[in-house]
Amino acid sequence: MEHRTVDELMTRNVVRVRPDTPFKEIVKELAENDVTAVPVVDQGGRVVGVVSEADLMRKSADQPDPFGRVPVPNPEAWERAKAEGARAEELMSAPPVCARPEWNVVETARLMSAQNVKRLPVVDETDRLVGIISRADVLRVFLREDSAIREEIERDLLQRTMGVSPSAVRVEVSEGQVRLTGDVEARSMIPVIERLCRSVDGVVSVHQRLAYASDDTGGGFPRGAGGA
Repeated sequence: MEHRTVDELMTRNVVRVRPDTPFKEIVKELAENDVTAVPVVDQGGRVVGVVSEADLMRKSADQPDPFGRVPVPNPEAWERAKAEGARAEELMSAPPVCARPEWNVVETARLMSAQNVKRLPVVDETDRLVGIISRADVLRVFLREDSAIREEIERDLLQRTMGVSPSAVRVEVSEGQVRLTGDVEARSMIPVIERLCRSVDGVVSVHQRLAYASDDTGGGFPRGAGGA
């Protein structure tokens, strides 16, 4: 079993700006390329930051409200600096949070979630920009065909990894939802199989009705109590 990698999912033709790119030019790049953020790269192609719509919006939010309907914000020093910024190096979020081409979708999604970002520049071992990956790219794994998911579970997970005969466990996949029925040798195998199935790219949920020949967990439950 292998998760899809960032290299397989990322966008390679990346819109980028330089540290000295003016505010209005950044806004133009975002609008013309229909993107919400751009990496900032130095002369060597290394990523030094990211400018997003949120960074640029600080300038609009800092403008006075002529009608006085919205309370005047009281920004922190770093927010005020961004609101006053005129070039990418003054507006960008840094240091940048980046991904590597060899990462899989699981670790990439976890980093996006932990850092609360919508996309990650992808850099090589020298920190040079090679692509960008977004939440939408990561979610593309859920577009996998049900037949591909079923084949991976049957061949790679059950047969090669767990040594389960194809005739022992039946695998059905519909809209990414996996259903397992059949028999396994030991009760302890059931949670392992279920956990591995959940880790397959494109799997939405796993439901199993697996019976077992022997209870090696000491639970004393009867054969067939594998769960639902």
